[in-house]
Amino acid sequence: MKRVLEKLAAERLAQEEALTQKLAAFKAPREIKALTEAQVRLTQLLDQLRQLRHSVKTKKGAFSFLRRPSSAEPYLTLTAEILESFRLWFDYQKQIIEQTRQEMGELIQLLSYLTEARDREWDALGSNHVGIIFKSLEWRVEKLAAECQEAKTLLERSHFLRAKLEEVLLALGEKPKFEPAPVRELAVLLRDWRYAAFENRFRGPEEEVRKQLENYASLFPAKGKILDLGCGRGEMVELLQERGLEAIGVDLNDQMISLCREKGLPCEKKDLVEALTSCEDGSLAGIFSSQVIEHLAPAVLELMIDLCYLKLAPSGVLVLETVNPASVFALVQVYLLDPSHEKPIHPQSLRFLLETAGFKQVEIRYAAPLKAERLKEIPGADEKTTILNQNIDALNELLFAPVNYAAIAWK
Repeated sequence: MKRVLEKLAAERLAQEEALTQKLAAFKAPREIKALTEAQVRLTQLLDQLRQLRHSVKTKKGAFSFLRRPSSAEPYLTLTAEILESFRLWFDYQKQIIEQTRQEMGELIQLLSYLTEARDREWDALGSNHVGIIFKSLEWRVEKLAAECQEAKTLLERSHFLRAKLEEVLLALGEKPKFEPAPVRELAVLLRDWRYAAFENRFRGPEEEVRKQLENYASLFPAKGKILDLGCGRGEMVELLQERGLEAIGVDLNDQMISLCREKGLPCEKKDLVEALTSCEDGSLAGIFSSQVIEHLAPAVLELMIDLCYLKLAPSGVLVLETVNPASVFALVQVYLLDPSHEKPIHPQSLRFLLETAGFKQVEIRYAAPLKAERLKEIPGADEKTTILNQNIDALNELLFAPVNYAAIAWK
């Protein structure tokens, strides 16, 4: 936006300079030689006419000489010259008026261009200011919404945690030997709540996540069971059900499962390997997992992919979405933000794992492109500018490649 404002300001200054120069030229005194000569000649002829009139006066009248053609000839010749001089003088005046009219038109046009340039600059300044205000407000609203969701979740779970604490107190008071199971369960609940709050704040509202996942929902067949591994808040399960598909989600986070069940979604608390193992071979039409595989150790990821291949029916589809480590922005601002991430997975590494597991077709599809963050090109077509823009393109591909990618594999 800064470069746009600088460009508009330069255009406005150029229009102001052009108008100033034109006004200076218009106001400058000008000498028209032909007009001056015509005026001098006309004055001389009028003087000659007056002299001739005095010289030919008679007692019978001032213009009695007109009755004698020979005496009137010099007078008529002089009159013709005077008329011709008047004609020339009027022509020169007409030219001056036409030239002035054209210059006035040019001044008006330059003034119009300057007004448009100023309007564009003011509009851009206003839009930039308003955009900054709205962006700030949007960030604050999103933060307040996340904090409100956290407070709501905390309030809902506080009653359950209170009951668990009462159970711990009873266990401590009634038994001589302490049983750690209630305390361990309470610690798990608190840990699950914290990660659910982390997801709400940094992954974004459910509406935004649904929009991001809509492109994947159309990949699954109309018939057959679809399993969502690490379903989280259940956005994909909900999308698939709205399309009339049979979908079930699994997750290890109690808080996430509770949110899904509140929405009436079929979700269970299971480990993803456990969930896959419990399915019959070839029984699934599709498997989906978003932002999960980066939490897995390499050996567990390989086992998961092998199990997915076994459990999918012929022509079944597997969709694995994760953070794109080939984007420096995504690696620094998204992947490293979550301390529970195990290891980033390069798109080509994931393709290799899927192909060696037996999947016959694998496609890498990138999502969440970065537009506002990308470096802007420099205007110009000379050799240095072209080379510089090529370097900017290379930097954009390295720094600001899309945030996420999905490996889509067909059995």
